[in-house]
Amino acid sequence: MQFSRSTLLTYLASTIKGSFYRLYLIEDIYSRKIVGWEIHDNETAEHASVLISKACLAEGIHKKGLVLHSDNGSPMKGATMLATLQKLGIVPSFSRPSVSDDNPFSESTFRTLKYTPSYPNKPFDTIQAARKWVDEFVTWYNETHRHSSIKFVTPGQRHRGEDVGILNKRNIVYNAAKELNPMRWSGRTRNWSHISEVWLNPPKKNQREVELEKAA
Repeated sequence: MQFSRSTLLTYLASTIKGSFYRLYLIEDIYSRKIVGWEIHDNETAEHASVLISKACLAEGIHKKGLVLHSDNGSPMKGATMLATLQKLGIVPSFSRPSVSDDNPFSESTFRTLKYTPSYPNKPFDTIQAARKWVDEFVTWYNETHRHSSIKFVTPGQRHRGEDVGILNKRNIVYNAAKELNPMRWSGRTRNWSHISEVWLNPPKKNQREVELEKAA
């Protein structure tokens, strides 16, 4: 099995005109769980390197086979960052040039972050305020937010493997409801089958299968 993480950097506005805080974030592609994040007032490969080291330690990653996919920014391609990845046995992967949606998982997470109703209407006064808000968002995102792309379980539940049992129970409940009142169902019940594979950039045949499933 090959493990994969996605990392990206985005900007959070500060009250100082023209100044932004940098949010470094690492997301597990399989579970969508945010496994590491930090906020700094500048962009450096050192910050990215420290973050990936902390994330690996927190997740107990001790074996090779991890792939870290990121954008082409200098913090992610710096010598310090690449040296850290090599030391940890992590394979670096980068978005293709001029392909804006080559890291859809992190981009989707950042959209959720910046468009959630709780996102501040005004820029952050201090970096401490930004860190406090992001910490609360990450807790909500990982443990409360039911993600539509993983069958409406939380990223934390999927990361811990709890989603298998949850989805099995949902399937039993739906089938029982259909048996009790079949006239309310025009076709099959909702598909609660477990998603066992996740693709960063699906091959064409897989993408076609997804399109046919959506059409059905």
